Amino acid sequence: MNQSPLLPTAVESSVLASVAYGRDQTLQLEFRSGALYRYFAVPPTVFRALLSAESKGAYFNRSIRNRFRYQRLA
Repeated sequence: MNQSPLLPTAVESSVLASVAYGRDQTLQLEFRSGALYRYFAVPPTVFRALLSAESKGAYFNRSIRNRFRYQRLA
């Protein structure tokens, strides 16, 4: 699987440490626990809403978790 490189951006969140988004609509989330997940076919609107959400953890639980195919990386 050849995916575009993702450049993580640190975020202010008690749940998430960093987020990254690729042109192939791949969303990578690093959690404060150290877990790293990649979510597939995530629309850009969802990524932008995550970045602008007051509570990124609540937005993740409401709009990303269990809604997109994912792969645990670490």
